[in-house]
Amino acid sequence: QVQLVESGGGLVQAGGSLRLSCAASGRSVRWSNMGWFRQAPGKEREFVARITWNGGNTVYADSVKGRFTISRDNAKNTVYLQMNSLKPEDTAVYYCAASSSWNRSEYDYWGQGTQVTVSS
Repeated sequence: QVQLVESGGGLVQAGGSLRLSCAASGRSVRWSNMGWFRQAPGKEREFVARITWNGGNTVYADSVKGRFTISRDNAKNTVYLQMNSLKPEDTAVYYCAASSSWNRSEYDYWGQGTQVTVSS
């Protein structure tokens, strides 16, 4: 089993930056594909970004491309989401997710989420 704990959320003004962290415990996520998702009030959860197990490939939602950067530090069992040029529409609960193996695209483990609020 893998436990994921997100941190780094908070209140920021539009145009500001935040860095989210997702720390994994229970076992290494070195061989896991990792993703970030978000859910705004009254909306469905949506994909934000993902990174392959070896960090060799990243994919972003169009809405965050060029502003957000996903990265990972396998030595620390942690994945990050650097968010720059934040907009009010980025306000949401952000969730980290992990696959159970490198060759699996579905996410098997989810964190509890961290709130990001962007004021205008």
